[in-house]
Amino acid sequence: MAVQTVDHEDDWAPSLLPPGGVVLRMEPLTGGMANAAWRVTLDDGRTVVIKGGRNNPDGFFDHEVESLRALRDIGGLPTPEIIHVGPRSLVMTALNPEIPDSPRFWEAAAHAVAALHDHTSSRYGWHRDGTLGRLVQENAWDDDGHRFFAERRVLRYLGEPNVEEAFEAADRAAVEALCGRLPELVPAAPAALTHGDLWRSNIIAGLDDSPVFIDPAVSYTWPEVDVSMLFCTGGVPDVFFEAYYELRPSVGDWRERMDLLNLRELLCVVAHFGAVGDYVPRIRAIVKRFS
Repeated sequence: MAVQTVDHEDDWAPSLLPPGGVVLRMEPLTGGMANAAWRVTLDDGRTVVIKGGRNNPDGFFDHEVESLRALRDIGGLPTPEIIHVGPRSLVMTALNPEIPDSPRFWEAAAHAVAALHDHTSSRYGWHRDGTLGRLVQENAWDDDGHRFFAERRVLRYLGEPNVEEAFEAADRAAVEALCGRLPELVPAAPAALTHGDLWRSNIIAGLDDSPVFIDPAVSYTWPEVDVSMLFCTGGVPDVFFEAYYELRPSVGDWRERMDLLNLRELLCVVAHFGAVGDYVPRIRAIVKRFS
């Protein structure tokens, strides 16, 4: 999720630590939407990142752990080492909080994402539902990519209370009509293994300054869903997209469909927070443009 951050002082509890862990130093981190996070130095000398909160339901991080392992084991994408998964927390190795904002770094990130997208499936979805932010990411298998994106990535948000409050019936009908036109607007593409929540803050650096990827919500879907989020949320230089499309040539002008593919992310933000910022006008503008 590319909006709003969580800094819940009341979320911390010693039970979030790995077994036997004792805190020497701790600082809150920003950038996440669903959970608070802390950079913690333990008494054994390790520095870790702890995500979580005392009010999380048991098993909240199960899908994220599975996603991280799938990215690494299936897709070859570098991810942090998982140290401990507790009922309400996830503990990982702490890496470089400042990425080297250089062409070399972003080219390496593009090559890693392109290689991830080379792993394909005959179906769209995943073997279980996951989460995006704090809402369910629906992943039921489907043989049709346009139907999967329409039903599981766009229309599924129309029934969320915040979306119903933010949009009139005519707005929701326009979104439904737009989804019916997706085969005309988006070229068919194989179902690829995707990160699922790929914006700039979910790319960090390893200790050798190479790209490392965090906070995924994996599924097999159109690879450009990942690209659109990086493109539309900003902060990623052109060299990334040039390097990516050199390895995975585009069908038509990829820039023309980025806003349309990012509609899922915008609706997810409204579903979480309501009519904040300019998200509702942006969604209306995209629907009007592509209708």
